Amino acid sequence: MNPGERQAVVLGGGLAGMLAAQVLARHFGTVTVVDRDDLGAPGPQPRTGLPQARHLHQLWSSGARVLDTLLPGLTQQLLRAGAKRVGIPTGNALFSAYGWQHRFPEAQFMLSASRDLLDWTVRQRVRADPRVVVRDRTQADGLLGSAEAVTGVVVRSVADGETTELPADLVVDATGRASATRRWLAELGLRPIEEDLVDTGITYATRLFRVPEWVDGSFPGVSVQPDHRDGRPGQSGYLLPIEGDRWIVALSGTRGGEPSADDASFTEFAGNLRHPIIAELIGDAEPLTPVQRSRSTANRRLYPERAADWPTGLLLLGDSMASFNPSYGHGMVTAARSAAVLDRELSSGDAGPATMRRVMRGLADVVDEAWTFATTQDICYPNCRIRSGDDRLLPQQANARRELTDAIGTAAARQPEIASALFDVVTLAAPVSSLMQPRVLGALRAGPTHPPLKAPPFTAEELAMLRRSTRRTVRESTPAAG
Repeated sequence: MNPGERQAVVLGGGLAGMLAAQVLARHFGTVTVVDRDDLGAPGPQPRTGLPQARHLHQLWSSGARVLDTLLPGLTQQLLRAGAKRVGIPTGNALFSAYGWQHRFPEAQFMLSASRDLLDWTVRQRVRADPRVVVRDRTQADGLLGSAEAVTGVVVRSVADGETTELPADLVVDATGRASATRRWLAELGLRPIEEDLVDTGITYATRLFRVPEWVDGSFPGVSVQPDHRDGRPGQSGYLLPIEGDRWIVALSGTRGGEPSADDASFTEFAGNLRHPIIAELIGDAEPLTPVQRSRSTANRRLYPERAADWPTGLLLLGDSMASFNPSYGHGMVTAARSAAVLDRELSSGDAGPATMRRVMRGLADVVDEAWTFATTQDICYPNCRIRSGDDRLLPQQANARRELTDAIGTAAARQPEIASALFDVVTLAAPVSSLMQPRVLGALRAGPTHPPLKAPPFTAEELAMLRRSTRRTVRESTPAAG
């Protein structure tokens, strides 16, 4: 079939779905995006179908670079719209499990913005392509075809309930954690897909604040992380600048240490973290929203690439295939890289079964690095629920990986060479195996180059800002390393 005659349907108009549509429009004549929300807002707006969008979403530099290849100039467009570029580690005061991190020169960066802005900016760019048709306010109700081949989808109008059949040569499920594909496949007579689950029970509580008047110019992000070695629930806090002269503050706790949805206890929870710096910073900041909570946070992975009887014409992408604990910020990077895999494999002009198998193997490889990173860490926390056949999560292998991570993390706080290598891995710019490079091991043997920090590593300029704070409760800090 001529590529210009092929039709694709993408289920889900979020980031993963829109990136898939952008790629498919290069290889198919028509791409239809189906989403039950109204996607026609003139600017960034919250979406009913994406409740987790209210929480913190950092786009790591490795994902931003891929997005710029798929949608040239996107990073600059986001920055012009108010997104913030935060250097890592130089632009973030980080209290990790191993103590305060020296703010060494930038190794990677993150784009900090509301998820509403990120999604809307990508959506507007993709919708500008005449080959992409968006059917919003439309619910996907099932698959067309058989156990051997999916040939389209059944959709229903949210407004009047009218159902329609959309034929397709390829259907991409990017509906996220709520994906109904497992049920739809069962209705076609197929066996269940293999699934792994690692669930810490982590709960997020997020609130927006107006940046205080004493902040003059830029102020770093602040992160307080748990110590996974102490046997207690993991409680953390993150403060980042976003567009609109706002701070987004996200608190989280694993099972047994969850933050509440009560506005009055938000600052108290922040003050009881391993360091109270976030509570001190927001003490005189004006809250702009009530506390928003989310529990949709488990690590969950499906393995369609292992299925012996997977139907042709169907792919899973984004959270429909694998979703991660949001603490690590890997979901958007994985979505971007997955879209790039799809683009690469379709570039031959063929969209047949052999190509789709290569796509699924490529998507599995993309997912695997983020999956291993998140789950190896999360199984440390008490009452973590594990249902997995992944041998790497067995105690002996997981402990060996954590021992390496602990040694690297301890050294990274005080050694720039190791910090650079670690943040490459944290941001998915490099695989975990890169920590075994000779330069990293050599730096590890050489030992720390900087003294341990006993207080937040704010610069002299930032300390001057803090002294203008009306509360002035922030503890004496150590000027950041250059």
